[in-house]
Amino acid sequence: MKSKILKSPRPNLVFRQPVFLLLVLVAVFNSMVVMAQEPAAEKSRPALVLEKIMAGPEFYGTSPSSPTWAIDGQTIYFQWKKPGEKNAEIYAVSLSDLKPTKISREQILNNPPAGNSLRGRGAFGFGRFGSQWQWDRSRKKLLITQNGDIFLYDLATRKVKQLTITDERESGANFTFDQKKIYFLSKDNLYLLGLSDGQLQQLTSFRREEQPQPKKTTETEKWYENQQKELFKEIFRIGFEGQPGFRRVQDLFPNLSPSATRRKPFYLSENQRVLMAEPSPDEKYVLFILSEEIPGTKIAEVANYVTRSGYTETIPSHPKAAENSEIYKLGIMNSQTGEVCWVDYGQGERQVNPHQWLWSPDGQKCLLAGESEDRKDAWLWLLDITTGKTTVLENVHDEAWVGPLGLTNIFWWPDSRQVSYISEKSGYAQLYKLSIDGKEQQALTSGRYEVTEAFLSSDGRKIFLVSNEVHPGERQLYLLDPVSHKKSQLTRLTGMNEFYLSPDEKMVAIIHSYSNVPPELYLQALQAQAKPQQVTLSTTEEFRAYPWYDPEIVTFKARDGVEIYARLFKPDQPHPNHPAVIFIHGAGYLQDAHKGWSTYDREYMFDNLLRDNGYFVLDVDYRGSSGYGRDFRTGIYRHMGGKDLDDVVDGARFLVENYQVNPAAIGCYGGSYGGFLTLMAMFKTEIFKAGAALRPVTDWAHYHPGYTVDILNLPQKDPEAYKQSSPIYFADGLKGSLLICHGIVDTNVNFQDTVRLVQRLIELGKQNWEVAIYPVENHSFRATSSWVDEYRRIFKLFETNLKK
Repeated sequence: MKSKILKSPRPNLVFRQPVFLLLVLVAVFNSMVVMAQEPAAEKSRPALVLEKIMAGPEFYGTSPSSPTWAIDGQTIYFQWKKPGEKNAEIYAVSLSDLKPTKISREQILNNPPAGNSLRGRGAFGFGRFGSQWQWDRSRKKLLITQNGDIFLYDLATRKVKQLTITDERESGANFTFDQKKIYFLSKDNLYLLGLSDGQLQQLTSFRREEQPQPKKTTETEKWYENQQKELFKEIFRIGFEGQPGFRRVQDLFPNLSPSATRRKPFYLSENQRVLMAEPSPDEKYVLFILSEEIPGTKIAEVANYVTRSGYTETIPSHPKAAENSEIYKLGIMNSQTGEVCWVDYGQGERQVNPHQWLWSPDGQKCLLAGESEDRKDAWLWLLDITTGKTTVLENVHDEAWVGPLGLTNIFWWPDSRQVSYISEKSGYAQLYKLSIDGKEQQALTSGRYEVTEAFLSSDGRKIFLVSNEVHPGERQLYLLDPVSHKKSQLTRLTGMNEFYLSPDEKMVAIIHSYSNVPPELYLQALQAQAKPQQVTLSTTEEFRAYPWYDPEIVTFKARDGVEIYARLFKPDQPHPNHPAVIFIHGAGYLQDAHKGWSTYDREYMFDNLLRDNGYFVLDVDYRGSSGYGRDFRTGIYRHMGGKDLDDVVDGARFLVENYQVNPAAIGCYGGSYGGFLTLMAMFKTEIFKAGAALRPVTDWAHYHPGYTVDILNLPQKDPEAYKQSSPIYFADGLKGSLLICHGIVDTNVNFQDTVRLVQRLIELGKQNWEVAIYPVENHSFRATSSWVDEYRRIFKLFETNLKK
């Protein structure tokens, strides 16, 4: 098998079969992990111990987060827990002095955050609810929503005015198109509030009470009423006591209301919610999204045994794959009459879910994006707000499923005649430009790489974009000329980067990490040859004292010829048995073989510990991972545990063929999707002598529909896809030693998955397996003691089975 090595450019309780749940095996591991013999020159370096590395950020430090530029463009705010501090605080850095200093919320009001220059919205949540803000077009007034009330900040006077003081929570506040009013949602309805006159206007009439039904008159009642009319003509003329209008008192004032009629109410049922609403630029219509829970949908319940009350309680989780729990409708309400029309997507009875709408800069046109419930199509439409009719501008179809980069990042050009978006239709996520008359469409970027974000410069002439063109495992910022299609690379920090442009677009803040260096904040001028300057140092001295390994990014050919990327940890002194471990990342659609700090921080440090103990470790980006294009992403369609498992197995063979790894001494471990693939590896192959499946999916029919239906369709319509993808059907193939670890209160992959698999293993009479349960843990563990217990068992599993 041919290979290519790419050098980085810089330096609880355990239950054993066959007794489950009733028999508790108390296993006490009273010896710490023993480090392998080190060469004399390295004897002085610190030894890795699980109690330290499993503390995660408490051990290595907490990285800065939520960077936000201030409106002056000279200051940036961020959240940070500085080494030695107990709590995270808000810090500020000025371009004139790069030393981070703590800043109070009161000080921030003197120089408020700018938010995103394109989107205009911001969220900086440090409290329970946090705050959302929105600048007006002139950037002179700032709308702030905090704890359910709305405030207006005047930049010139530095004063705040509270606009609402109500028991109900206001949300979705924004300026109207003419900038003279604001709109917001409160208790299902949309309101306008005039900024100069304070006039409050309700634009919608959604009601929660039961819709009144017209009274049906029986034949008997009609006979008696006719008799009354015949006998008592005068009283019918002057009216009956108690009837509307009887003895009406004349109003002393003329009709002051501009409208003599009331809007027609829209009655919401118990299972309906108004998720969001926005007035049209002329305020004659309101666009709204209505969610409707489907009656009879069952939600999985998770048992919680260790509670404050001492009683067993339950926590709602999610519906199973076969259940569609709710549908979404996009409606248009006439703000004068209350009449509602539903948007017609031109798809007949096919269920379509709206995603977003965007008004053109001139306020005359509305873009609409959405996708089919079966995930096979995504559309970009032009919406006629007066009729609800749509015109298709773009349709991305995928026989597998349309992914997150299938049709996204939509924005208008300043002329209101052209739009841009990112689409995966060429096979890789690229940026496109389209005229709304449909006559012109062009790809602004092309190649075997992914553009993950793009937005117009403030002058509307250039495009800033983020891509992995340099390397699949690297993200850099570029400036694109849409006329010549020439790109200029603006940043060059090797690794993974997140970018935050200053309001004047002269500076960029970067959250940068490298494979063995956690994320830090950098600042860089957007000029040729400008060098980034590091602002924070978040790691602890204890973390920096250890020489963390910089894994090689390697590639190997899978059996079908596809190039697979992986991270390789090579031991300085391999154990005599030449053992190896494959780490299998979770989530499926995620990238881990990149040049940045891993999402799996504890696992990265554990892989260092394995390396110190003589193991080779390979971290594979198997089929279905992100960063490698459409075909790579959809390679698992209708068969999870197919090509993705092949890639993991081929990675093991790569180690055997290129690094003399002992084929009889290979193990694997991973959590969530990685736990699922570990089970498939242990059940369907004989490559792995030991495996640790953490919080694993064992039967995809019992997982969340929002994830599973994309890949496997509905179980009742495609049962074969679920059967060939679910480990529970292959449990009879277990031959090696298996450890399963799962938190009981896991609301993502429910503990039921493990319970059902355990029963299957018992009935099959399988041996060499055990289960560790964690009574207080959800999908991601919180307690360091749980992490330590779990990884102590994993380490023991490998030491026992791979070093014989």
